[in-house]
Amino acid sequence: MSESTSSDVLVDEYISQFPSDVQVKLQALRQLICETAPNAVEKISYKMPTYAQHGNLVHFAAYSRHIGFYPGSSGIEAFQEDLSQYKGAKGSVQFPLDQPLPEELIRQIVQFRVQENVKKALEKKRKK
Repeated sequence: MSESTSSDVLVDEYISQFPSDVQVKLQALRQLICETAPNAVEKISYKMPTYAQHGNLVHFAAYSRHIGFYPGSSGIEAFQEDLSQYKGAKGSVQFPLDQPLPEELIRQIVQFRVQENVKKALEKKRKK
């Protein structure tokens, strides 16, 4: 993801609409995802930054009091215990803006989602 693309610009525009302290967190999250899933494609989907590799991996969005992180229901379920301190729903978790991002946990979730999508893609390929 080193070359600048129109998707990069769109994600930059998305991040730039928030206050500077929130932008710092969003850029940190973006960098963490890109480092953890270097083969993922960055795009805007559902009006939020999205990372895809053999299908969507994760999305994120900023709100007034938290960053919503969307690894899908399997990503939440696999890390349910680690995520128990955060508010969330079936496919999402809320990281409060007044707390540091749980970087190692996010890294683990992204790695899990990459492995899950690669496995699904291989299984699909075998069926053909």
